[in-house]
Amino acid sequence: MLWGDARTQLKQLPKGWAVDLILMDAFSPGRCPELWSEEFLAALAAQLAPGGRLLTYSRAAAVRASLRRAGLELRSLLPAPGQRQEWSSGTLAERHAASSPLANHGPGWQPLSLMEEEHLSTRAAIAYRDPTGQDTALMIHQRRQAEQQACPWESTSSWQRRWAPFTRPQAGT
Repeated sequence: MLWGDARTQLKQLPKGWAVDLILMDAFSPGRCPELWSEEFLAALAAQLAPGGRLLTYSRAAAVRASLRRAGLELRSLLPAPGQRQEWSSGTLAERHAASSPLANHGPGWQPLSLMEEEHLSTRAAIAYRDPTGQDTALMIHQRRQAEQQACPWESTSSWQRRWAPFTRPQAGT
């Protein structure tokens, strides 16, 4: 077990050290952007062995887009039995393994829907950035907000309005 700032401790791992599974359960990106930055997620992805997986409750577009840019294949986690039906319960990200590609469907996951894919093309997908690995949460948020304001991509609110008729719970569910 390593104690301290995960951004620093991750750099202390031996070169070539690889893992099969990372369970990412940090506080939300809005609360703790340091652990959801493009740079930190890329460093985590680099620690995955071929076929290794990162699982997280997060379905945030910024997180998913960063994981995809880090070279991982994405799938949407399905709600557990008895759990409220939402469009996704989280994200499964896998480092490609040439010998056994990630199945589109599996026990608990499915491909990202068209709605989820489009979410990755909105301003919500602008990454949390921490180039030095030492920025405060406030600095990371301010940088992202400036990038979002300058970005010509579709606003997240526009995307939500477009998809709202398809995401509302149906009567009796």
